[in-house]
Order: sequence, then C-alpha cells, then structure tokens
Amino acid sequence: MNRVPLEPRTRRRRRIGPLLLVLVVLSAALAATYRLWNDQPNKKHIQADFGGLAKPIFHEGKLLKPGADGTGETLALPLAVIQSEIDPYIRYEADSKSVIITTADRVVRMKTRELTALVNEKPITLRFPVEEKDGTVFVPVQALKDYYRFQLSESSDTGAVLLKKEGDAVQWAKVPVQPKHPARTAALRSLPSIKAPIYRDLAQDERVLLWGEEDGWYRAQTEDGVVGYVRKGDLVLDQLETVPVQPAAESFDPGKPLGQKINLTWQQIWSTKPDLSQIGEMPGLNVLSPQWLHLLDGEGNVTTKADLELANWAHNRGYRIWALFNNGFDPDRTTAALASYDTRMKVIKQLAAYAQMYQMQGINVDFENVYLKDKENFVQFLREMTPILHEQGVVVSVDITVKGGSATYSQFLDRKALGETVDYLILMGYDEHWATSQTAGSVASLPWVEEGVSRILEEDGVAPDKLILGVPFYTRIWTEETVDGKTKVSSKAYSMDSIQALIKEKKLKPVMLDDIGQHYVEYREDGKTMKIWIEDAASMQKRMDLVAKYKLGGVASWSRGMESADIWKLMQQALSVKP
Repeated sequence: MNRVPLEPRTRRRRRIGPLLLVLVVLSAALAATYRLWNDQPNKKHIQADFGGLAKPIFHEGKLLKPGADGTGETLALPLAVIQSEIDPYIRYEADSKSVIITTADRVVRMKTRELTALVNEKPITLRFPVEEKDGTVFVPVQALKDYYRFQLSESSDTGAVLLKKEGDAVQWAKVPVQPKHPARTAALRSLPSIKAPIYRDLAQDERVLLWGEEDGWYRAQTEDGVVGYVRKGDLVLDQLETVPVQPAAESFDPGKPLGQKINLTWQQIWSTKPDLSQIGEMPGLNVLSPQWLHLLDGEGNVTTKADLELANWAHNRGYRIWALFNNGFDPDRTTAALASYDTRMKVIKQLAAYAQMYQMQGINVDFENVYLKDKENFVQFLREMTPILHEQGVVVSVDITVKGGSATYSQFLDRKALGETVDYLILMGYDEHWATSQTAGSVASLPWVEEGVSRILEEDGVAPDKLILGVPFYTRIWTEETVDGKTKVSSKAYSMDSIQALIKEKKLKPVMLDDIGQHYVEYREDGKTMKIWIEDAASMQKRMDLVAKYKLGGVASWSRGMESADIWKLMQQALSVKP
C-alpha cells in the first residue's frame, strides 16, 4: 500500500499566519470605522408633529389632549384640559348644554352658543360663547380668566399653547454666546442621542424651558412649543421663574360664637309646634337647628314648617338658627332633584328665600339614603348652594356619617370634597347600633366614635375646626327574647331622665364599662333580657374630651328634649374657649 506523505506542521502554520494578520487588520479597520461613524451626530432634520394637533396645549412639557381652539382673543380651552389641569369640579351638563363653574363665592352658568351667562343667577354678557365642536366642549379663555389664575402663551408660528399655573417653578436655559464661533448652534433632538434626528437648531442666546434631564441630556422645550433633548454641555442655566401665587380672596366668615365652640341642638318638629313654655334653660347653647325644610319632590320644590314665633323666641335667647333641610330620605326623589342645574338652583333659591324670610343664620343639610350614583351631584349641589347662601351671610353645614357601611348610608358621601366646600361637617356620631339592629349594643361606644372622628380627619383631610361631633341625648333599651328557639332583638329609644327613673324604680346598679366609656345595666323582665348602654353625664364628658383632644369645632346633639338638665352646664364648661 502506497502512503501520501503528510505536510509538515510548520509549513501549515506559515500559511495561516499571514491570513490571521489580514483578519486582525481588517477587524481593526472596521472597528475604527464604526467608532468614527458612531461618533458622528445625525444631521437629519424632521418636523415636530405635536401628535397631530393643530393647536397643542402643554403644561410643564407634557402634551395635553385634546388641543385648543381659536386664536388670540378667541382662544378657547377644551373642557377636559380645564378639568385635568385647572379645576376638576368644572362640569358640563349635556341636557342643558351648560358649563358650570363654582368658586368659593360664585356660581357661573354658561350655555353653548349664548353670550348671556349667569353669575350667582345674575346675568352678565360674555365676549365669546362656549362652543361644542365634534363632541368637544371649548370654553373661551377670556371667560376663564375671571375665575381662575393661570398664564397662557400662544405661538403664532406653531399654534402651540403653553400653560403655566400658580406656583409653577420654570427653569430657563439658553445657548451660550460664542463670539469666535457665531454660527455654532445647539441641536434639539427627538431623543436623548446624537443619532436621533433634529427638530431644531437652536441659535446662540436662544432660550428654552427645561423639564428634566436624562443621561447627560436636558429635556427642553422651545418657546413655540417644540419638546426635545439637548446635550447638557450645549446649554447654560438661566433664570428660575416662579409663577406668582395671588393672595386668596377674603373667605366667608361663618361667625363663630365669641369665646365658645359651636353648641348646636336639633329641634324635632312634628305636626304641631313645640310648646316653647316647656323648654327650660339651655346654658351654653348657641345654635338651634329646627327641622323646618323638606325636599318635596324631584322637581326641586321645598316645603317648610318654619314659624316666626320660634325664630323670635330663639333669637331673643341669643340662639342662631341653622334650619335643618332634609331629602325625606327618598333616594329617587333625591336623584331627580340633583340631576340638573335647573332643579338644583330651584332648590337653592327657595332655601335662600326661606332663610331671609325666617331670619335663619344657617342651613343644615341632612340628606340620607342617597344612591351612590348621586355622589358627584350631591357635592355639586353644595358647591352651587354655598356661594349663593354666603351672599346672604348664611352658614352651610352638612350632616355626615362615620366611614364604612352601605352605599346609600355612607359611601355616597365625598367627605373630602364636602369639607372643602361647606363651612362645617357634622358627624352623626351615633346609631352604631340602630333601631332595627339584629345585635344589641351601644348607640355610640367611645372607641367607635373616636375612630369615626380620626378617620375623617386623617383620611379625608378635613380641618378639625370644621368638624362638629354629633352626640346622642337618647338611650336605647334593648330587649332580647327567645322566639321559636331563636333570639329576637328589638329596641326603643328613651330620654336620659326616663332611663334614670327606670334605674331608680327597679333599684338597678349600673357598672362603668371603661372600654366603651359608658355605664351599663341589664335585668330580666317577663322572661326577657333587657340591656341598656346608658347615655348620661359620664358618657357625655368623654365625648367632650374627644372634642378637646382633636380640637373639633364643637358638638351637635340629637335631639333637644331628651337630655337631662345637668348636661347643658357640662357641655357649656367643656366647650368654652380658653383665652
């Protein structure tokens, strides 16, 4: 067999060596070429398209949608932008084609395509009307400036609108002047990279607004609205502009009683007037809230049980009158009455007329059993009511429940928004266990009341001096009996004096339950267990301690006639404001 001789290894290595050298040289050349290319900035220019908007609006470099309409004096902002950036409570009611603005002292109604508007129900003339175009509502800037504080600049070149609000801090920068290189510019690019295309070549001494930085680049905006990126080394910081905050208009003074917190009691009004001769002295009381006003129907009609005899009696004793206004606890009636500006304003005008007629110093709104869907409309109702009543010097308060519970009992209440709107919120700190509860218990145990107070202060940001604690003058006697093998629970409300008389009659010995802050007693009668969590001076003092601890605005008691005589002096002493 013949064998082919093998090539020596040294000869093969000699052939591979030059090939590797060529590959190394080529790789180095390619790397150098890539580095050279990578260091070269993109010189391509593109046009900023503003998201396809003809009149884009910007705030702090953020593009807002939809865009504006008109130009110059006819410039108008879309409602959605006003709501997101200026006033979340401005609203449009499609049925009446009305834009409604509410401020601390004014209620404004502007209908589309009409030059006559209403301010606190008084007509004014607009220069330009509200318009609706393709489903978008536009409000003229000329009208908005009467009610809001903001600044706008509009570019005649791009149509861009730049919005500045009170308190905004605006950092300006500019391209430095280079006398030796007068033609040198700074590139405003679409992304923070030299490979990104250029929106604009910024001239020397040209100013831009800065809205942040990223990886050695400033996010910058030209004065005509174009937003892009400039290398930090290409700009120098200029002035820091702070949009001035104008002093707030003088707010309404609810006229707090001199030297004392609010001490209100509700007066129940039935088919007959209360016998004024039977009402004893109530030292320390400064507000009487009779159940005078009632929402009659969904059309916004209001009925009253007010009478001048009670009004004069109260005023002669130094009491202010905050008439209670309720919705009959009818959710459907409430929905209809709150549904539109026209029905809401009809209600408000009647309240204002009654307040003047019967010399009321306040209206106490007690709407209960309200659908969750009416949450916003209820707030709007109060936002429209408050400025109108304030014009007459009338205080507005709203009754609220503790947080938690059902939609119609508690969840429909926007406590934060209401606290920002009215003069006082009155927390109904009772009915922890109500008339038809399936479990016997306290009307208002101290921990339950305190949690209710603290949650509203902490979670809803309500000012302590705006929150009034509602306290019960009544006690429930609970009856537990076995019926068909099951425990049946029922209750009935009694006055403080009635409970004390019962205790004396039956020779009962109540014990103090420190954990709930009340005296408690139980006894057997006719095979039934009777349980009583007692409201008395001891439980009232603990509630007064809560008022002091949380620096609340006062107390409101439900209801006059169920208290014992000693309660008034106790409350008077507790609510006196120390100089």
